[in-house]
Amino acid sequence: MSSVAADVLRLLTVRGETLAVAESLTGGLVAAELTAVPGASKALRGSVTAYATELKHRVLGVDATLLAEHGAVDPQVAAQMAAGVRKALGADWGIATTGVAGPDPQDGQPVGTVFVAVAGPPGPADGAVDGGKVASLRLNGVRAEIRMESVRSVLALLLEELEGERTGNERAQDTEQNGGT
Repeated sequence: MSSVAADVLRLLTVRGETLAVAESLTGGLVAAELTAVPGASKALRGSVTAYATELKHRVLGVDATLLAEHGAVDPQVAAQMAAGVRKALGADWGIATTGVAGPDPQDGQPVGTVFVAVAGPPGPADGAVDGGKVASLRLNGVRAEIRMESVRSVLALLLEELEGERTGNERAQDTEQNGGT
């Protein structure tokens, strides 16, 4: 898995961009995976482990009504966590994990329900809105397996977004070089 973390950090470093991490069920494992890569400090700003629901609101700015109505295990919560940590830590990109690792269900969600999210810098068409993506996962396994798969999934989602944005930028540059056709 460290190769995905290394790829993420390499792309961010080359682009001169930074990353912030918000974690719930993974409890710091995403940050640990990233900081295991030598030179991570060139791109990683920091992380927030908001395990308690009220911290998701107070520290990361997740909407209190959303948390009250849907609980912490929700795709919109994951999206707001990613956007909130990006803003709180002054990073270009934010990623987040929230879900149920077990052994018991939480917020009416079964064990293995996980949401991972990426919030990126606003693009030209986005204006002030964060570009972002949320993935819904239904994972099997014991607690440790669910948590590690959540780490892998959020880093893979970020890598996909970074590579997709790079491809998009290359296409835009190619169009400009070819007379806008």
